[in-house]
Amino acid sequence: MNIGIGIIGLEQSGRTTVFNALTGGVAGDKGHAQAGGVHIGTARVSDPRLDVLTRLLQPKRTVPVSITYSDIGASIKGLVKDKGIGGQLLNTVSNADAIINVVRAFKDDSIPHPEGSLDIERDIAAMKLELAFSDLAILERRLERLQESLKAAKPAERQAHQKEQETLLKLKTELEKDIPIREMRLTPEETRIINNFQFLTAKPLLVVVNIGEDQLGDSAGLEQQLNTRHARSGCRVITLCGKLEAELVQLKPDEAREMRDGYGLKESGADRVVALSYELMGLISFFTIASGEVRAWPISAGTEAVKAAGKIHTDMERGFIRAEVIAYDDLVRCGSLSEARKKGLLRMEGKTYTVQDGDVITFLFNV
Repeated sequence: MNIGIGIIGLEQSGRTTVFNALTGGVAGDKGHAQAGGVHIGTARVSDPRLDVLTRLLQPKRTVPVSITYSDIGASIKGLVKDKGIGGQLLNTVSNADAIINVVRAFKDDSIPHPEGSLDIERDIAAMKLELAFSDLAILERRLERLQESLKAAKPAERQAHQKEQETLLKLKTELEKDIPIREMRLTPEETRIINNFQFLTAKPLLVVVNIGEDQLGDSAGLEQQLNTRHARSGCRVITLCGKLEAELVQLKPDEAREMRDGYGLKESGADRVVALSYELMGLISFFTIASGEVRAWPISAGTEAVKAAGKIHTDMERGFIRAEVIAYDDLVRCGSLSEARKKGLLRMEGKTYTVQDGDVITFLFNV
């Protein structure tokens, strides 16, 4: 499973600086592709468990989870109206698994705010409106086409069209009340109907408030205050000093750690963003050991073993026989797979086994 996160933000919010902090580079350098006005960068997900497994098992290769970040340098509202390059940019956001909205809080007289003043609440609200505007535009176009289709629909088609129409009208009514789709109570059938639309307000949203170095001491209080007002199902707020974090990722690990300690920062901003993104997307990680490789895989919590196998390769899902599973903690205590097998901690699970966070799995299959 490849994780993709789109980064948006109002003009002069420091969106690209945050992108650089998360991807460990400088937008426009050889480490970042640029396609159709989008900076694209990949970051490896830091997982201490993977480091421990590497030391324990001494594999030839270790493969962490990767996240692809896309820095969208345009107004969402403008993209909805633009059928050219804007349409391509909107597709990039629509195909993302989650969205990061960068909101400016730092003060810098040399970088004027487009609205003339700093106002975090105003800017959060403005982007929420842009996302809702995009979804409403899609809904209105589809409802118009459905109305035409119903006129000529055969009896067998009419019921499906009517159910879709009812669902989309429900979404439209709620969106017009400023309720994002991710907060709506939808039935399984309604969720299935809207899955292919890739609505932006249905995606998990992480609001990154981009603070200055002089605000670091107050960041925890600001974050708590903003989450009190804005944290909802699928939505959280985090504070991050984009400029400082972009500088830190350019340093050697020891130097970066020493500098973070000087600022009183316990962990990197990029790691905090990843942890919250995982939480919002409902993701966990399991590990595989095969062909001299230890690899981490991200899946949705609650995924059954056969579907987890399919994340690796469709052949493994199709020819699934069973899964050989051991919990990460058990493997570390045993020190090796052979010792875990002797102690009976390596167990066989079937298709319907629910994969747990940290499971180390070997899938047996036949094609």
